[in-house]
Parts: sequence; structure tokens; C-alpha cells
Amino acid sequence: MSFEIPDECGYLETHEWARREGDVVRVGITDFAQDELGDVVFVELPAVGDALEREAEFGVIESIKAVSDLYAPVSGEVTAINEELFDAPELVNEAPFGDGWMLEVDHDDGEAALDTLLSAADYENQIA
Repeated sequence: MSFEIPDECGYLETHEWARREGDVVRVGITDFAQDELGDVVFVELPAVGDALEREAEFGVIESIKAVSDLYAPVSGEVTAINEELFDAPELVNEAPFGDGWMLEVDHDDGEAALDTLLSAADYENQIA
């Protein structure tokens, strides 16, 4: 089975992705992760204004099969959360890199923040 792994994203080994969107970094879980979880039924996200620490837990995702912690690919302040996920958590399954995004972060890791994450090729090798 092949999974969507966009080149413009950086990845954590725990299956979260980060992508620069103008002045912020958008965060979500990967196509592989949503496939492994199965049907997502609930997402718990931090509040706007909360501080995230790189690789620290920021929320929880629950599916019909499992409950998993979510980890921050970058440090910084949460500037937006995808409130659509509260009423439609299945968006994570339908479009993990699109409408299923989880939050946006005003990162404080500097320009190199995403460079320290796994590349698309490295992430693909990890899940192979």
C-alpha cells in the first residue's frame, strides 16, 4: 500500500507532520498514521495561545481501534486550531494533509525548525 507523503512537509517518527504556511507552521498526522488508527472519532487539541514544546505531547486522537498521544514537531505558540475536527473528526481520515490539519504554530525554533525533522524520503523509509 502506498501512502501520501508530501515532500514539503517534515515528519516526526511518531507520525506527525509540519509544513510552513506563510508565517506559521501547520501540524497534523500523516496518512500512514490515520490509516493505522482507523476511523477517527475524537480529537483533543490545545487552546489557542498554549505553548508547545518540540516532541512533547500536545493532544490526543481517538479512533475505533486506539487512543494515541499527539506530539509537537516544533516549539511555539498555538495560533489556530482546526475547530472543524470537533464536529467532523473523520476529516483526519479523509484528508490528513488538507482539511484534516490540526493546528498552526507561531514557531520559535528559528528557520531551521523543519530542517531537523525527517524528510519525506526518510519518513517513507521508516514506515516501509
